Amino acid sequence: MNIRWAAVAIAAAAVSAAGCQDLKPLQAQVDDLKSQVSRLQSDSTATRQAAEQASSAAQSATQTASAAQSSANQAMAAAQASQQCCDTTNEKLERMFQRSVSK
Repeated sequence: MNIRWAAVAIAAAAVSAAGCQDLKPLQAQVDDLKSQVSRLQSDSTATRQAAEQASSAAQSATQTASAAQSSANQAMAAAQASQQCCDTTNEKLERMFQRSVSK
């Protein structure tokens, strides 16, 4: 919006300075400025949308990583419990074997 007002101000100043000169070149410049403003607005909108999509993707990735970490923690806890059970069973077997050998 500010660019439009600047373009209008420039055009008005040019018209005042030109006096009665031909206004067609000035109109072409104004039209060009309007076109540039329109492109900038479109680019701005597209950039904002891309940033919003990137933010959404980052949030999704964070949630996925958090869920994966939780699953990994659960798997680690299960593996540790299983190893402890295995160690206990091995100790019992070793004691049984030593008793049978010593008799």
